[in-house]
Amino acid sequence: MQHINSLNISHLRSLPKGDLHNHCLLGGKRSVIEKHLGRKLTPFRAKKGGIGDLNHWIGTEFRPFFELPDAFEKAVEAAFIQAKSDGVTRLEMSIDVLFGNIFGVSAERIVNTLKFYHQSVAPGIDFRPELGFGRNKSLRILLAGFEPFLDFNYFKSIDLYDDEFAQPIAGFRELYRFARSRGMKCKAHAGEFGTAASVREAVETLELDAVQHGISAAGSPEIMKWLADHKITLNVCPASNLKMKLVRSYKTHPIRILFDHGVKVTINTDDALVFGDGISEQYLKLYRAGVFSRDELETLRAISLE
Repeated sequence: MQHINSLNISHLRSLPKGDLHNHCLLGGKRSVIEKHLGRKLTPFRAKKGGIGDLNHWIGTEFRPFFELPDAFEKAVEAAFIQAKSDGVTRLEMSIDVLFGNIFGVSAERIVNTLKFYHQSVAPGIDFRPELGFGRNKSLRILLAGFEPFLDFNYFKSIDLYDDEFAQPIAGFRELYRFARSRGMKCKAHAGEFGTAASVREAVETLELDAVQHGISAAGSPEIMKWLADHKITLNVCPASNLKMKLVRSYKTHPIRILFDHGVKVTINTDDALVFGDGISEQYLKLYRAGVFSRDELETLRAISLE
């Protein structure tokens, strides 16, 4: 088995690793997207440290990309290219359940596109496709968006994201019970902007297998112990947290506190197109900042491949 024996970017990219928190259409290799778009994308810069800044960038800077012919296919191709170039061998990557409704892309086209680029670009990746659900949408709308995908029996997990404060998480219990009845892994964003208590609430309410982000749990020893005792993995995205101004630096990132309290954590990209760094770059920056040793990074890499 390969191990981290050299802390340079080429070696880190050569190592198998998991990316368990990846939003497909925002996860592509930037150069591929810009070539298809015909111009450089304006870099994302958060102003207030909230999800609103990211949504504004997507709406004004990235959404016009999808007005181009075959843009959806190019975005999916770019996501697999990015993952392959970073040495990702296990990929849990989401497509918003309402994307097809917004851009006139059928569920069949979405599934076939994911299958095609998985096999043509990165067939060696253990790909576990995921459906994403916006927390700012009503349950009725989300369930209607879910329905066209059911007959394909293709997606392996679900995720709940966007504005953590849009509505109480209990309102999505029915959605998660339905997904679980179909054998799907259950994940949700929690504790990215919310409190430590919101992380435990999300896990208990939706019976989650994993939490996306969850970094606010570092503020509560009791909740960290609870997460550790229940073996709940937090799929953390340090580059995203920095660019969203939720933390000041790699050195002060709370992933170290979580790790020291026995919480299972992984390092992931979130939106590589937006935030710039793959997993390998984040490993290197965490090491250079003195957050993790080589052996500790190896532990995190192993967790991502479990």
